[in-house]
Amino acid sequence: MSTTRATAQLLSLIFLAVVLQPFASAQPNAFIPGINGPGGGGALFPPLGGQQGGQGFGQTGQQNQGNAFGGAQNADFDSLMDLIISTVASDSWVENGGPEAEIRPFPNGVWVDAAGLLQEYESQGKIELTSLRAPAVPSEVASENPREPAKLRCVSLPRLEAAIYFNMRDSKPLDESMLALAGLRRVEYVFVYPELGDVVLAGPAGDWRLDSQHRLVSTEDGTPVVRLDDLLTLLRRERSNDHKAFGCSITPRQDNLASTQEFLQQSATKPLKPGRRAREKWLEELRSTMGRQDIEVFGLDPGTHAAHVLVKADHHMKRIGIGLEDGTPGVESYLDTIVREKQGEQPLNVLRWWFSANYKGVARNSDGSAYELSGQGVEVLSENEMLTKRGERIHTGQADDATQQFAHQFTNEFGELAKKYPVYGELRNLFDLAIVAAMLDSQDLYATAGWQPLLFLDADHLPLPKYFAPREVDTILNHRLVDKTKVLAAVSGGVWVDSQGVLAQHVEPSEKLDYHRNQAPPELTAGQWWWDLE
Repeated sequence: MSTTRATAQLLSLIFLAVVLQPFASAQPNAFIPGINGPGGGGALFPPLGGQQGGQGFGQTGQQNQGNAFGGAQNADFDSLMDLIISTVASDSWVENGGPEAEIRPFPNGVWVDAAGLLQEYESQGKIELTSLRAPAVPSEVASENPREPAKLRCVSLPRLEAAIYFNMRDSKPLDESMLALAGLRRVEYVFVYPELGDVVLAGPAGDWRLDSQHRLVSTEDGTPVVRLDDLLTLLRRERSNDHKAFGCSITPRQDNLASTQEFLQQSATKPLKPGRRAREKWLEELRSTMGRQDIEVFGLDPGTHAAHVLVKADHHMKRIGIGLEDGTPGVESYLDTIVREKQGEQPLNVLRWWFSANYKGVARNSDGSAYELSGQGVEVLSENEMLTKRGERIHTGQADDATQQFAHQFTNEFGELAKKYPVYGELRNLFDLAIVAAMLDSQDLYATAGWQPLLFLDADHLPLPKYFAPREVDTILNHRLVDKTKVLAAVSGGVWVDSQGVLAQHVEPSEKLDYHRNQAPPELTAGQWWWDLE
Protein backbone atom coordinates (compact mmCIF):
# COMPACT_ATOMS: atom_id res chain seq x y z
CA MET A 1 0.00 0.00 0.00
CA SER A 2 1.42 3.40 -0.93
CA THR A 3 2.22 5.96 1.74
CA THR A 4 -0.38 8.32 0.28
CA ARG A 5 -3.11 5.69 0.36
CA ALA A 6 -2.19 4.58 3.88
CA THR A 7 -2.27 8.19 5.05
CA ALA A 8 -5.67 8.65 3.42
CA GLN A 9 -7.14 5.67 5.22
CA LEU A 10 -5.58 6.69 8.54
CA LEU A 11 -7.00 10.22 8.27
CA SER A 12 -10.38 8.80 7.34
CA LEU A 13 -10.42 6.48 10.34
CA ILE A 14 -9.43 9.31 12.67
CA PHE A 15 -12.23 11.44 11.20
CA LEU A 16 -14.74 8.66 11.85
CA ALA A 17 -13.58 8.06 15.42
CA VAL A 18 -13.42 11.68 16.53
CA VAL A 19 -16.04 13.59 14.55
CA LEU A 20 -18.61 11.05 13.51
CA GLN A 21 -18.80 8.79 16.56
CA PRO A 22 -22.56 9.49 16.95
CA PHE A 23 -23.09 7.86 13.53
CA ALA A 24 -21.44 4.58 14.56
CA SER A 25 -24.66 2.59 14.16
CA ALA A 26 -25.26 3.80 10.59
CA GLN A 27 -23.70 2.57 7.36
CA PRO A 28 -21.52 5.11 5.52
CA ASN A 29 -23.37 5.21 2.17
CA ALA A 30 -25.51 2.51 0.59
CA PHE A 31 -24.92 3.96 -2.88
CA ILE A 32 -21.12 3.53 -2.98
CA PRO A 33 -20.38 -0.11 -3.85
CA GLY A 34 -17.70 -1.73 -1.74
CA ILE A 35 -17.92 0.76 1.09
CA ASN A 36 -20.07 -1.34 3.42
CA GLY A 37 -19.58 -4.97 2.45
CA PRO A 38 -16.67 -7.40 2.61
CA GLY A 39 -13.48 -6.22 1.02
CA GLY A 40 -13.93 -2.65 2.08
CA GLY A 41 -10.70 -2.93 3.98
CA GLY A 42 -11.97 -0.74 6.79
CA ALA A 43 -11.65 2.43 4.74
CA LEU A 44 -14.50 4.92 4.71
CA PHE A 45 -14.35 5.14 0.92
CA PRO A 46 -12.74 2.96 -1.72
CA PRO A 47 -9.26 4.27 -2.61
CA LEU A 48 -9.25 7.17 -5.03
CA GLY A 49 -5.70 7.05 -6.27
CA GLY A 50 -3.61 9.99 -7.42
CA GLN A 51 -1.14 11.98 -5.42
CA GLN A 52 -1.93 13.99 -2.35
CA GLY A 53 -2.30 17.62 -3.31
CA GLY A 54 -0.58 20.54 -1.69
CA GLN A 55 -2.04 23.78 -0.42
CA GLY A 56 -2.36 26.94 -2.45
CA PHE A 57 -4.74 29.42 -4.00
CA GLY A 58 -6.53 28.71 -7.24
CA GLN A 59 -7.55 31.37 -9.70
CA THR A 60 -10.93 31.63 -8.02
CA GLY A 61 -9.32 33.24 -4.98
CA GLN A 62 -10.39 30.43 -2.67
CA GLN A 63 -7.88 28.51 -0.61
CA ASN A 64 -7.25 25.00 -1.89
CA GLN A 65 -6.62 22.45 0.83
CA GLY A 66 -4.52 19.40 0.04
CA ASN A 67 -6.16 16.16 1.07
CA ALA A 68 -6.15 12.44 0.76
CA PHE A 69 -8.46 12.38 -2.23
CA GLY A 70 -5.43 12.98 -4.41
CA GLY A 71 -5.29 14.74 -7.74
CA ALA A 72 -9.03 15.45 -7.87
CA GLN A 73 -8.90 17.27 -4.54
CA ASN A 74 -10.81 20.34 -5.69
CA ALA A 75 -12.52 19.03 -8.80
CA ASP A 76 -15.69 19.64 -6.82
CA PHE A 77 -15.95 23.44 -6.79
CA ASP A 78 -12.89 24.84 -8.54
CA SER A 79 -13.88 23.49 -11.95
CA LEU A 80 -17.29 25.13 -11.79
CA MET A 81 -15.78 28.44 -10.69
CA ASP A 82 -13.30 28.23 -13.57
CA LEU A 83 -16.22 27.66 -15.95
CA ILE A 84 -18.01 30.75 -14.68
CA ILE A 85 -14.89 32.89 -14.82
CA SER A 86 -14.29 31.83 -18.41
CA THR A 87 -17.85 32.61 -19.51
CA VAL A 88 -18.31 35.97 -17.79
CA ALA A 89 -16.38 39.08 -18.84
CA SER A 90 -13.19 39.16 -16.79
CA ASP A 91 -13.53 42.81 -15.80
CA SER A 92 -16.79 42.03 -14.02
CA TRP A 93 -14.82 39.91 -11.57
CA VAL A 94 -12.18 42.50 -10.73
CA GLU A 95 -13.05 44.35 -7.55
CA ASN A 96 -11.51 47.46 -6.09
CA GLY A 97 -9.87 45.66 -3.21
CA GLY A 98 -6.40 45.36 -4.67
CA PRO A 99 -4.58 42.33 -6.00
CA GLU A 100 -5.52 40.17 -3.01
CA ALA A 101 -9.23 40.57 -3.68
CA GLU A 102 -9.61 40.26 -7.43
CA ILE A 103 -11.64 37.12 -7.91
CA ARG A 104 -14.13 35.43 -5.64
CA PRO A 105 -16.72 32.83 -6.56
CA PHE A 106 -20.33 34.02 -6.98
CA PRO A 107 -20.30 37.59 -5.59
CA ASN A 108 -23.67 38.30 -3.97
CA GLY A 109 -24.38 41.99 -4.44
CA VAL A 110 -21.73 42.66 -1.84
CA TRP A 111 -18.01 42.06 -1.71
CA VAL A 112 -15.45 42.05 1.05
CA ASP A 113 -11.92 43.27 0.48
CA ALA A 114 -8.80 41.74 2.03
CA ALA A 115 -9.16 44.01 5.08
CA GLY A 116 -12.69 42.73 5.72
CA LEU A 117 -14.57 45.87 4.62
CA LEU A 118 -18.07 45.18 3.30
CA GLN A 119 -18.85 47.12 0.10
CA GLU A 120 -21.64 47.24 -2.45
CA TYR A 121 -21.19 45.26 -5.66
CA GLU A 122 -21.80 47.15 -8.91
CA SER A 123 -24.40 45.44 -11.06
CA GLN A 124 -23.06 44.48 -14.49
CA GLY A 125 -26.44 44.37 -16.21
CA LYS A 126 -28.41 41.28 -17.09
CA ILE A 127 -26.30 38.27 -18.01
CA GLU A 128 -28.05 35.74 -20.22
CA LEU A 129 -26.32 32.54 -19.31
CA THR A 130 -26.85 30.23 -22.17
CA SER A 131 -23.06 30.38 -21.83
CA LEU A 132 -23.28 29.03 -18.30
CA ARG A 133 -24.46 25.63 -19.35
CA ALA A 134 -22.29 22.91 -17.89
CA PRO A 135 -20.01 21.31 -20.49
CA ALA A 136 -20.81 17.82 -21.57
CA VAL A 137 -19.01 15.59 -19.10
CA PRO A 138 -19.26 11.81 -19.39
CA SER A 139 -21.40 10.86 -16.44
CA GLU A 140 -23.87 8.32 -15.15
CA VAL A 141 -26.01 10.92 -13.43
CA ALA A 142 -29.64 11.33 -14.52
CA SER A 143 -30.80 10.90 -18.09
CA GLU A 144 -33.55 13.46 -17.48
CA ASN A 145 -32.82 17.17 -17.69
CA PRO A 146 -32.62 18.91 -14.28
CA ARG A 147 -33.36 22.22 -15.98
CA GLU A 148 -36.94 21.15 -16.70
CA PRO A 149 -39.47 22.68 -14.25
CA ALA A 150 -41.07 20.53 -11.55
CA LYS A 151 -43.61 21.29 -8.85
CA LEU A 152 -41.92 18.78 -6.55
CA ARG A 153 -38.38 17.55 -7.18
CA CYS A 154 -36.64 15.08 -4.89
CA VAL A 155 -32.90 15.28 -4.22
CA SER A 156 -31.32 12.27 -2.52
CA LEU A 157 -28.47 13.39 -0.27
CA PRO A 158 -26.70 10.00 -0.02
CA ARG A 159 -27.01 9.45 -3.78
CA LEU A 160 -25.66 12.95 -4.43
CA GLU A 161 -22.78 12.30 -2.05
CA ALA A 162 -22.01 9.10 -3.95
CA ALA A 163 -22.17 10.90 -7.32
CA ILE A 164 -19.74 13.54 -6.07
CA TYR A 165 -17.45 10.82 -4.74
CA PHE A 166 -17.34 9.06 -8.13
CA ASN A 167 -16.63 12.33 -9.93
CA MET A 168 -13.73 12.96 -7.58
CA ARG A 169 -12.47 9.40 -7.95
CA ASP A 170 -12.52 9.71 -11.73
CA SER A 171 -11.03 13.25 -11.70
CA LYS A 172 -14.20 14.65 -13.25
CA PRO A 173 -15.46 18.15 -12.46
CA LEU A 174 -18.51 18.61 -10.30
CA ASP A 175 -21.55 19.06 -12.52
CA GLU A 176 -23.26 22.44 -12.25
CA SER A 177 -26.55 20.74 -11.37
CA MET A 178 -24.89 19.39 -8.23
CA LEU A 179 -23.99 22.86 -6.97
CA ALA A 180 -27.55 24.01 -7.77
CA LEU A 181 -29.12 20.87 -6.20
CA ALA A 182 -30.93 20.14 -9.47
CA GLY A 183 -32.51 23.59 -9.43
CA LEU A 184 -34.32 23.33 -6.07
CA ARG A 185 -35.83 26.73 -5.26
CA ARG A 186 -36.86 25.86 -1.72
CA VAL A 187 -36.84 22.86 0.60
CA GLU A 188 -40.41 22.05 1.63
CA TYR A 189 -40.15 18.39 2.66
CA VAL A 190 -37.65 15.93 4.12
CA PHE A 191 -38.29 12.22 3.50
CA VAL A 192 -36.44 9.33 5.16
CA TYR A 193 -36.29 5.84 3.60
CA PRO A 194 -34.59 3.47 6.09
CA GLU A 195 -35.10 0.50 3.77
CA LEU A 196 -33.07 2.28 1.09
CA GLY A 197 -30.55 4.10 3.26
CA ASP A 198 -31.86 7.36 1.82
CA VAL A 199 -32.60 10.92 2.98
CA VAL A 200 -34.41 13.13 0.47
CA LEU A 201 -35.03 16.88 0.23
CA ALA A 202 -38.01 17.93 -1.88
CA GLY A 203 -39.41 21.17 -3.23
CA PRO A 204 -40.16 23.16 -6.40
CA ALA A 205 -37.35 23.27 -8.97
CA GLY A 206 -36.39 24.25 -12.49
CA ASP A 207 -33.82 25.89 -14.71
CA TRP A 208 -31.29 28.36 -13.31
CA ARG A 209 -28.95 31.12 -14.44
CA LEU A 210 -26.66 33.78 -13.02
CA ASP A 211 -28.34 37.12 -12.41
CA SER A 212 -26.73 40.55 -12.82
CA GLN A 213 -25.00 40.22 -9.45
CA HIS A 214 -23.84 36.67 -10.12
CA ARG A 215 -26.37 34.88 -7.94
CA LEU A 216 -27.67 31.48 -8.96
CA VAL A 217 -31.37 32.11 -9.57
CA SER A 218 -34.34 30.50 -11.26
CA THR A 219 -34.81 31.43 -14.91
CA GLU A 220 -38.57 31.33 -14.33
CA ASP A 221 -38.97 33.93 -11.58
CA GLY A 222 -35.51 35.00 -10.38
CA THR A 223 -35.84 33.07 -7.12
CA PRO A 224 -32.44 31.98 -5.78
CA VAL A 225 -31.83 28.26 -6.00
CA VAL A 226 -30.70 26.22 -3.02
CA ARG A 227 -26.93 25.78 -3.10
CA LEU A 228 -24.90 22.72 -2.23
CA ASP A 229 -22.17 24.73 -0.50
CA ASP A 230 -24.75 26.38 1.76
CA LEU A 231 -26.21 22.98 2.62
CA LEU A 232 -22.80 21.55 3.50
CA THR A 233 -21.88 24.65 5.52
CA LEU A 234 -24.98 24.25 7.67
CA LEU A 235 -24.69 20.46 8.00
CA ARG A 236 -21.12 20.89 9.23
CA ARG A 237 -22.05 23.79 11.50
CA GLU A 238 -24.79 21.77 13.15
CA ARG A 239 -22.40 18.90 13.82
CA SER A 240 -19.69 21.12 15.35
CA ASN A 241 -21.71 23.77 17.25
CA ASP A 242 -23.87 21.61 19.53
CA HIS A 243 -27.17 23.04 18.22
CA LYS A 244 -26.33 26.62 19.19
CA ALA A 245 -27.90 29.62 17.45
CA PHE A 246 -26.03 31.35 14.63
CA GLY A 247 -26.22 34.70 12.88
CA CYS A 248 -24.47 38.03 12.56
CA SER A 249 -24.51 41.52 14.02
CA ILE A 250 -23.73 44.96 12.61
CA THR A 251 -22.96 47.25 15.53
CA PRO A 252 -21.95 50.94 15.85
CA ARG A 253 -18.78 51.59 17.81
CA GLN A 254 -19.28 53.21 21.20
CA ASP A 255 -16.53 55.82 20.79
CA ASN A 256 -17.96 56.88 17.44
CA LEU A 257 -21.45 57.21 18.90
CA ALA A 258 -20.11 59.39 21.71
CA SER A 259 -18.28 61.59 19.18
CA THR A 260 -21.47 61.84 17.13
CA GLN A 261 -23.46 62.96 20.17
CA GLU A 262 -20.90 65.70 20.76
CA PHE A 263 -20.87 66.69 17.09
CA LEU A 264 -24.66 67.06 17.05
CA GLN A 265 -24.66 69.12 20.24
CA GLN A 266 -22.11 71.49 18.74
CA SER A 267 -24.05 71.67 15.47
CA ALA A 268 -27.21 72.61 17.36
CA THR A 269 -25.57 75.78 18.71
CA LYS A 270 -25.24 77.33 15.26
CA PRO A 271 -27.63 77.28 12.33
CA LEU A 272 -26.69 75.36 9.22
CA LYS A 273 -25.83 77.60 6.28
CA PRO A 274 -28.46 77.51 3.53
CA GLY A 275 -27.80 75.65 0.33
CA ARG A 276 -27.10 72.13 -0.85
CA ARG A 277 -23.33 72.40 -0.58
CA ALA A 278 -23.47 73.32 3.11
CA ARG A 279 -25.90 70.49 3.83
CA GLU A 280 -23.75 67.92 2.03
CA LYS A 281 -20.65 69.16 3.86
CA TRP A 282 -22.43 68.76 7.20
CA LEU A 283 -23.61 65.24 6.29
CA GLU A 284 -20.12 64.23 5.22
CA GLU A 285 -18.71 65.45 8.54
CA LEU A 286 -21.42 63.52 10.34
CA ARG A 287 -20.69 60.29 8.45
CA SER A 288 -16.98 60.72 9.07
CA THR A 289 -17.65 61.15 12.78
CA MET A 290 -19.85 58.05 12.87
CA GLY A 291 -17.13 56.06 11.11
CA ARG A 292 -17.60 52.37 10.56
CA GLN A 293 -19.62 49.66 12.25
CA ASP A 294 -18.28 46.29 13.36
CA ILE A 295 -19.53 43.08 11.77
CA GLU A 296 -19.56 39.86 13.76
CA VAL A 297 -20.58 36.46 12.45
CA PHE A 298 -21.23 33.89 15.18
CA GLY A 299 -21.97 30.17 15.13
CA LEU A 300 -20.90 29.98 11.48
CA ASP A 301 -17.65 30.17 9.54
CA PRO A 302 -17.45 33.86 8.50
CA GLY A 303 -15.53 32.92 5.36
CA THR A 304 -18.44 31.04 3.77
CA HIS A 305 -21.03 32.04 1.20
CA ALA A 306 -23.72 31.50 3.83
CA ALA A 307 -22.12 34.05 6.17
CA HIS A 308 -21.91 36.59 3.36
CA VAL A 309 -25.63 36.15 2.66
CA LEU A 310 -26.48 36.80 6.33
CA VAL A 311 -24.46 40.01 6.41
CA LYS A 312 -25.63 41.29 3.03
CA ALA A 313 -29.32 40.65 3.77
CA ASP A 314 -29.07 42.36 7.15
CA HIS A 315 -27.18 45.34 5.72
CA HIS A 316 -29.64 45.74 2.84
CA MET A 317 -32.71 45.49 5.08
CA LYS A 318 -31.38 48.33 7.22
CA ARG A 319 -30.79 50.49 4.15
CA ILE A 320 -34.46 50.04 3.23
CA GLY A 321 -35.41 50.79 6.83
CA ILE A 322 -33.88 54.26 6.82
CA GLY A 323 -34.70 55.14 3.24
CA LEU A 324 -31.39 54.52 1.47
CA GLU A 325 -32.96 51.80 -0.70
CA ASP A 326 -36.49 51.52 -2.03
CA GLY A 327 -38.80 48.96 -0.50
CA THR A 328 -41.96 47.66 -2.13
CA PRO A 329 -45.53 48.99 -1.95
CA GLY A 330 -46.63 48.60 1.64
CA VAL A 331 -43.13 49.03 3.11
CA GLU A 332 -42.39 52.55 4.34
CA SER A 333 -39.01 53.55 5.75
CA TYR A 334 -38.69 54.72 9.34
CA LEU A 335 -37.72 58.25 8.31
CA ASP A 336 -40.54 58.56 5.79
CA THR A 337 -42.96 57.60 8.55
CA ILE A 338 -41.46 60.26 10.82
CA VAL A 339 -41.83 62.88 8.08
CA ARG A 340 -45.38 61.84 7.22
CA GLU A 341 -46.44 62.05 10.86
CA LYS A 342 -44.33 65.20 11.43
CA GLN A 343 -42.54 63.72 14.41
CA GLY A 344 -39.77 66.26 14.91
CA GLU A 345 -37.51 66.69 17.95
CA GLN A 346 -36.38 63.06 17.80
CA PRO A 347 -33.23 62.06 19.71
CA LEU A 348 -30.46 60.20 17.91
CA ASN A 349 -31.83 56.74 18.53
CA VAL A 350 -30.10 53.61 17.37
CA LEU A 351 -32.82 51.66 15.61
CA ARG A 352 -32.35 47.95 16.07
CA TRP A 353 -33.84 45.63 13.47
CA TRP A 354 -32.88 42.01 13.09
CA PHE A 355 -33.92 38.96 11.11
CA SER A 356 -35.25 35.92 12.91
CA ALA A 357 -36.79 32.58 11.94
CA ASN A 358 -40.52 32.73 11.23
CA TYR A 359 -41.98 29.24 10.99
CA LYS A 360 -45.22 27.86 12.32
CA GLY A 361 -43.18 24.77 13.08
CA VAL A 362 -42.17 21.47 11.53
CA ALA A 363 -44.87 18.89 10.81
CA ARG A 364 -44.05 15.17 10.89
CA ASN A 365 -45.98 12.07 10.02
CA SER A 366 -46.78 9.32 12.51
CA ASP A 367 -43.66 7.21 12.00
CA GLY A 368 -41.19 10.09 11.68
CA SER A 369 -40.29 9.31 8.06
CA ALA A 370 -41.59 12.57 6.58
CA TYR A 371 -41.27 16.20 7.66
CA GLU A 372 -42.73 19.43 6.31
CA LEU A 373 -41.50 22.97 6.91
CA SER A 374 -44.45 25.25 7.58
CA GLY A 375 -44.33 29.04 7.40
CA GLN A 376 -42.77 31.98 5.62
CA GLY A 377 -39.35 31.37 7.13
CA VAL A 378 -38.20 34.93 7.87
CA GLU A 379 -39.39 37.89 9.93
CA VAL A 380 -37.96 41.20 11.15
CA LEU A 381 -38.05 42.17 14.83
CA SER A 382 -37.36 45.61 16.29
CA GLU A 383 -36.20 47.62 19.28
CA ASN A 384 -35.16 51.20 20.02
CA GLU A 385 -31.88 51.65 21.85
CA MET A 386 -31.15 54.83 23.81
CA LEU A 387 -27.72 56.46 23.78
CA THR A 388 -25.81 57.88 26.73
CA LYS A 389 -23.39 60.77 26.37
CA ARG A 390 -20.56 58.24 26.35
CA GLY A 391 -22.10 56.47 23.38
CA GLU A 392 -23.34 53.48 25.33
CA ARG A 393 -26.38 51.77 23.85
CA ILE A 394 -29.08 50.92 26.37
CA HIS A 395 -31.54 48.18 25.48
CA THR A 396 -35.10 49.27 26.11
CA GLY A 397 -36.90 46.07 25.15
CA GLN A 398 -39.39 48.28 23.33
CA ALA A 399 -39.84 49.80 19.91
CA ASP A 400 -41.63 53.01 19.04
CA ASP A 401 -44.47 52.93 16.54
CA ALA A 402 -42.37 53.92 13.52
CA THR A 403 -39.63 51.38 14.26
CA GLN A 404 -42.13 48.61 14.89
CA GLN A 405 -44.19 49.53 11.85
CA PHE A 406 -41.24 49.00 9.52
CA ALA A 407 -40.51 45.59 11.06
CA HIS A 408 -44.14 44.51 10.66
CA GLN A 409 -44.41 45.82 7.11
CA PHE A 410 -41.16 44.17 6.06
CA THR A 411 -42.32 40.85 7.49
CA ASN A 412 -45.75 41.09 5.87
CA GLU A 413 -44.29 41.97 2.47
CA PHE A 414 -41.29 39.65 2.68
CA GLY A 415 -42.41 37.63 -0.33
CA GLU A 416 -42.57 40.70 -2.57
CA LEU A 417 -39.29 42.04 -1.21
CA ALA A 418 -37.63 38.69 -1.96
CA LYS A 419 -38.85 38.93 -5.56
CA LYS A 420 -37.35 42.40 -5.92
CA TYR A 421 -34.14 41.68 -4.00
CA PRO A 422 -32.98 38.05 -4.39
CA VAL A 423 -30.70 38.26 -1.35
CA TYR A 424 -33.78 37.81 0.84
CA GLY A 425 -34.63 34.62 -1.03
CA GLU A 426 -31.08 33.44 -0.37
CA LEU A 427 -31.59 34.23 3.31
CA ARG A 428 -34.82 32.23 3.41
CA ASN A 429 -33.06 29.28 1.77
CA LEU A 430 -30.39 29.45 4.48
CA PHE A 431 -33.06 29.43 7.19
CA ASP A 432 -34.72 26.41 5.56
CA LEU A 433 -31.40 24.57 5.35
CA ALA A 434 -30.63 25.42 8.96
CA ILE A 435 -33.89 23.79 10.04
CA VAL A 436 -33.13 20.75 7.87
CA ALA A 437 -29.61 20.42 9.30
CA ALA A 438 -30.90 20.70 12.87
CA MET A 439 -33.63 18.16 12.12
CA LEU A 440 -31.23 15.60 10.65
CA ASP A 441 -28.88 15.92 13.59
CA SER A 442 -31.11 16.35 16.63
CA GLN A 443 -33.85 13.97 15.44
CA ASP A 444 -31.19 11.32 14.72
CA LEU A 445 -32.40 10.95 11.15
CA TYR A 446 -28.92 9.95 9.97
CA ALA A 447 -29.14 6.79 12.08
CA THR A 448 -32.79 6.24 11.13
CA ALA A 449 -31.86 6.28 7.45
CA GLY A 450 -28.68 4.28 7.99
CA TRP A 451 -26.48 6.95 6.38
CA GLN A 452 -23.22 8.46 7.54
CA PRO A 453 -22.56 11.66 5.54
CA LEU A 454 -18.80 11.19 5.78
CA LEU A 455 -17.85 13.08 2.64
CA PHE A 456 -20.43 15.83 3.14
CA LEU A 457 -19.20 16.52 6.67
CA ASP A 458 -15.50 16.35 5.86
CA ALA A 459 -14.06 19.78 5.05
CA ASP A 460 -10.68 18.23 4.14
CA HIS A 461 -12.04 15.77 1.61
CA LEU A 462 -14.69 18.13 0.25
CA PRO A 463 -13.51 21.73 0.79
CA LEU A 464 -15.83 24.64 0.08
CA PRO A 465 -15.03 28.02 -1.51
CA LYS A 466 -13.48 30.45 0.96
CA TYR A 467 -14.29 34.17 1.09
CA PHE A 468 -12.75 37.06 3.00
CA ALA A 469 -14.52 37.34 6.33
CA PRO A 470 -16.60 40.57 6.66
CA ARG A 471 -15.40 42.63 9.63
CA GLU A 472 -16.64 46.21 9.19
CA VAL A 473 -18.88 48.42 7.08
CA ASP A 474 -19.47 52.15 6.72
CA THR A 475 -22.14 53.30 9.16
CA ILE A 476 -25.71 53.10 7.91
CA LEU A 477 -27.05 56.60 8.56
CA ASN A 478 -29.70 58.83 7.03
CA HIS A 479 -31.67 61.97 7.87
CA ARG A 480 -34.82 63.90 7.01
CA LEU A 481 -36.02 67.44 7.70
CA VAL A 482 -39.25 67.89 9.65
CA ASP A 483 -40.27 71.55 10.07
CA LYS A 484 -36.61 72.56 9.55
CA THR A 485 -35.55 70.12 12.28
CA LYS A 486 -33.02 67.45 11.38
CA VAL A 487 -34.17 63.91 12.22
CA LEU A 488 -31.33 61.36 12.21
CA ALA A 489 -31.39 57.59 12.33
CA ALA A 490 -28.58 55.09 12.77
CA VAL A 491 -29.21 51.36 12.82
CA SER A 492 -27.83 48.21 14.37
CA GLY A 493 -29.07 44.65 14.63
CA GLY A 494 -28.28 41.46 12.78
CA VAL A 495 -29.55 37.95 12.18
CA TRP A 496 -30.46 35.40 14.86
CA VAL A 497 -31.41 31.83 13.97
CA ASP A 498 -32.36 29.31 16.65
CA SER A 499 -33.17 26.13 14.74
CA GLN A 500 -33.95 24.13 17.85
CA GLY A 501 -36.66 26.61 18.81
CA VAL A 502 -38.37 26.00 15.49
CA LEU A 503 -38.17 22.22 15.86
CA ALA A 504 -39.88 22.50 19.25
CA GLN A 505 -42.98 23.93 17.55
CA HIS A 506 -45.13 21.05 16.32
CA VAL A 507 -47.89 21.59 13.77
CA GLU A 508 -50.36 19.25 12.14
CA PRO A 509 -49.07 17.73 8.88
CA SER A 510 -50.81 18.54 5.63
CA GLU A 511 -52.68 15.86 3.70
CA LYS A 512 -49.90 15.82 1.10
CA LEU A 513 -47.13 14.84 3.50
CA ASP A 514 -47.78 11.09 3.66
CA TYR A 515 -48.96 11.06 0.05
CA HIS A 516 -45.62 12.36 -1.20
CA ARG A 517 -43.60 10.22 1.23
CA ASN A 518 -45.35 7.03 0.14
CA GLN A 519 -44.45 7.57 -3.50
CA ALA A 520 -41.38 5.36 -3.51
CA PRO A 521 -38.42 6.55 -5.57
CA PRO A 522 -38.61 5.26 -9.15
CA GLU A 523 -36.15 2.79 -10.62
CA LEU A 524 -33.04 4.94 -10.77
CA THR A 525 -29.98 4.39 -12.90
CA ALA A 526 -26.54 4.18 -11.35
CA GLY A 527 -25.41 7.67 -10.42
CA GLN A 528 -28.89 9.23 -10.58
CA TRP A 529 -29.59 11.36 -7.51
CA TRP A 530 -32.76 13.34 -8.25
CA TRP A 531 -36.25 12.67 -9.63
CA ASP A 532 -39.62 14.42 -9.94
CA LEU A 533 -42.86 13.55 -8.15
CA GLU A 534 -44.92 16.33 -9.76
